[in-house]
This record gives sequence, C-alpha cells and structure tokens, in this order.
Amino acid sequence: MRNLLVIIFAFLVLGGACEGNEKVANGESARAGVVTAHSRGLHGYIGYSASRPVDRALYSAGMGFYSAVWPLIDKPIANFQIGLPSAWITPDNSDNKDTPLAPIGTYARDNWPERGPTWGSVFQTVEGGLGYWARNRFRYGPPKFSMNATPQCYDYEVGSPGWSFFYSSTALPDNRLGIAQLSNRLLIPPDALPFEGNPKGKFLGYTYMALPFTKATTGDPPTGDQAWTCFLSAANFKGPMAYYIPETWSKTGKLFNYPFIYGRGLDARPGRMGGGAMEINTVPRFDAQDAEGAIYSKLPKLQFPVDEQGRTLLVQDVTYYSKAALYEAFKAWRDGGAACSGRFDEKGAWKSKLTTRTTRFDQAGKVMTGIEKVFNTKVFESNVWGLEWYDGTAGANGYFPQYYKHVGDERVAVSAADVPAETKLLSKEFKLAGRGKPYTSPASGAWTNPGPERGPLTVRLADGSLVTYCWYRFVDQPSFQQYEWSDGKKAKLQSFIEKIHANWPIDRDYMAPPSSGTLARLDPALIVRPPKDLEVGYVPIVTRQEDAAGGNR
Repeated sequence: MRNLLVIIFAFLVLGGACEGNEKVANGESARAGVVTAHSRGLHGYIGYSASRPVDRALYSAGMGFYSAVWPLIDKPIANFQIGLPSAWITPDNSDNKDTPLAPIGTYARDNWPERGPTWGSVFQTVEGGLGYWARNRFRYGPPKFSMNATPQCYDYEVGSPGWSFFYSSTALPDNRLGIAQLSNRLLIPPDALPFEGNPKGKFLGYTYMALPFTKATTGDPPTGDQAWTCFLSAANFKGPMAYYIPETWSKTGKLFNYPFIYGRGLDARPGRMGGGAMEINTVPRFDAQDAEGAIYSKLPKLQFPVDEQGRTLLVQDVTYYSKAALYEAFKAWRDGGAACSGRFDEKGAWKSKLTTRTTRFDQAGKVMTGIEKVFNTKVFESNVWGLEWYDGTAGANGYFPQYYKHVGDERVAVSAADVPAETKLLSKEFKLAGRGKPYTSPASGAWTNPGPERGPLTVRLADGSLVTYCWYRFVDQPSFQQYEWSDGKKAKLQSFIEKIHANWPIDRDYMAPPSSGTLARLDPALIVRPPKDLEVGYVPIVTRQEDAAGGNR
C-alpha cells in the first residue's frame, strides 16, 4: 500500500508570463469547482499469502481463520463494494494441464479466454465472507457475512439457501438452488448476516469444512461425498450454519454432456486454498479542477480501527485441515458409530505462516502513490496479519488517504489541507445507498411441494429489514427438491440431521478460539428457537426479506 504525501506543485502555480498561458489559466479557472462523479475510484487487493503444508493433498478438507469486523464506512454509500479478508477454495485439478474444465456454453468458457487452457481457476469456487457489496439491498453501517459459491463456471452464484449473491431479488430457479440450511438456530437472510452494534475490530471466525452427510454415488452423474460446510465462531453463535449439497457441483457435467469433468468438482476433489485479501472492487469518486486546471479526486472516507500500538489487526489463526480434523469422526457417526462433538481435532489442523507485501492501488488504471507512507501491510507477532500506521494514529481510527492530485499518469495522495477550496471537493458528499426491492420466493415448486411445516413468522433485523421465514423439515427444504433421491436416502439423512441438532449446541467451540482479541456478536434477531415439537430435524428457511419500514412491500 502507499500513502499520503503533500504535493508541492510548482509548474502551474509559478506559471508563465506569456499570453498563451494566461488564456489557458483563465479557461481552466472557469471550470474550477465543477465536480463530476465517476466509478473506479479505487482498486487493489490488500492481501496476505499463506504457507501451505508440504503434503497439500492431505490438508485439503477445510480451511478457516478469524477475520476482523468493523464499519469500513460511517454511512451506507451507493455503488460501493469492498470485501473484507475472505476465503477462496477451488477443486484441485493440478493433474490436468490442458483440457478445459469449463464446458462450451458456460460464461467463463465463452468470455474469459485468458483463463484457458483449463479454466481451472473459474471452474468452481467457494468464496464469500465479510464485506460490503454493491447489490446489498439493506445497508446499515457495519459489514455483513455471506456464503457464496460459483458451481458452474460463473454462470450463476449461490449465496444463501434461496438466492444468488445479491444479483436478483427473485429466488434462484429450483434447479439452481445449492445451499442446504443446516442450523436450526440461525436465520440466513438473502441480504447476508448483520452484526450487533459496532464490532470495531472484534473477530468473526469461519471455516469451510468438507463433510460427508451422504455417501458418494456412481449414478448419473457420479457424485462425491464432500459437502462444503460453513462453520461460524461468533460470541453468540458457534457451529455449522449451512452446506453446499454435493450435487451442486457434480450436475454440471451431466447438464453439458461433458463426462470429462465427472469427479473433478468440489464434491470429489481436494480443495485448493491459498491466502486472502480485501478485494477493493467498486468505489465511487469525485473529480474537480482548481483555478489552474489541476485535477483532484476524492474518495469516500475509509476507516480502520487502530490499537494503542498503531496496528489494525485483520486476520489471525489461518488453519488448513485434513480429514482427521472432523471428516473421519463425522463419517463414522453417520454410519452408526459414536457421536462426535463437532470440535475440530488439532491432530488434523495445520497452522499457516503468513507473509505480505505492499499493495499496488490504482484509480481507473492509473497508479496511486503516497499511500504506503500512511500505512502498510505487516505480519505482526503471533502470526497476525494487518496494517501498520505511520501517521501517529493510535487507539483511534486510521483513514485511507481520501484526496489525490492527478500528476501525469499518477494519482498522488494529498491531505485535505492541500486541496484548493475552489474545487468544492471538500464539502461534496457521496450518494447514500437506498433501500432495495424485497427478496421474494415463489408460491410454487420446490418452496411449496412438500412445503413448510409451520409459519410464516417474521423478525426485524439490525439492518432495518423485515425477514419472513418458515420451518421446514430438513429434507423438505427447497434446495433438495430438484433431486430424485430415494425415500431411504432421505430418511437416513433426516435421521442424521436430527442427531446433529440434538448433540451440537451453539455455545460450544468447534473452531479453536481466537489466539487474541474478542469475538463479534451476530445480530441477536438472527438467532431463533425451534417451535415445540420441531426441536430437531427442522430448519428455519427465509422466504422473504423487505424494508421493515414498509416502503418496498
């Protein structure tokens, strides 16, 4: 990263005495203070690299860490998207050097030739995490947490049990549903999970773990037994929230009549997991000229919590897992053995060593300089990755440089005091995000056949939305209805889920606790209790989310 340096611009200020220069100056002066709005204000990846075990194939059944939660912006801004440090898992197809994994007709194959010859990096992914997303409909201040996956070469994404990753307020088609709600205590709204209060640097832990809820099959299509399951570790909720049904990955080969990719998806292959990053994707900006024609840019104010030592601690306890961590005990329990606690066994855990380097930022493709003089990335003692601040900030907020002067092909960070008043940038405010349309689900198909056991019920969340949900028997939830499973298979899965609900509480550690810091709290309204007689084997499925004020009903 780079930093904020006051620029002394002499060429235009000293000027020239010739008539031509006077005419230019007068013309530019007439345009001073005309503020124009633009996108592509800031781009870059504030990231870390994570060392991996020598035997990567062994430690490929899971990956997790603790990530800081804080309000990156103090007001909900429109057209703003920055992901906080998150996970990225792809199936390990390193044995394939030249055969395409993305079938012809998929978005990745038809639009991203540079990803060839295998398209392995965009074949299938498990993503998601903490962040702000441009298509969030209910902004409220702090970030939110969301699962996400791309099962079919970026043809679509699956972010919750009913919806895509904020792309549409309409539920996914029945045959593209991919997440099975597992927890009977936690709501998973389509606009992602909000937090309680102002977390201000507290941590949320999450791990994706491949678990065998069902057996592998050799049918049409052949399907592995790996259900990538998302575990959370928050102050008021611990445990698995949901998983990706294995068929979510395997059905692509059948759909495109492409047998080569059978057995190559995340249902069957080891997971490849690397480092992480804050992905700075969509940030608006303002541009304006001063009286001499120099152009300046303004970004939204991006804030970071800084401790008394001048540090922002972002990620800790990055861990890779083998099947000895949970898969093996889980499978034995599924097949009639002793119940397992769900805790990740340390004998199957491998702690990663983190490294980092200065980030290269750009604005609309132009290099941004001076940022590294305000802060830079650093791995601190105890293997914690974050930011080190050089501007005297300690025990308060650190701020990403907000103003830039256009100097040739560079965008040079300057202080607010060095932005000429006539640009009118100092008082210019960014457009706030509005409240979006309701997320809706159909009154037909997988949502109603066989349908819920009880509901609808409603709850109001911290983000100002009203969530409607119903209680479904686990195997009757919408995501499963696209598959023609036998009654026997469904009965075995249902019975196993009932055991999980009875034995895995939400106040037990599954991930190891964080090495330092305290845990953030999810919005308490997300945490529900099953109704009488539905205590085990039933899950709360969100069917609608809307503005609680009623403006979008």
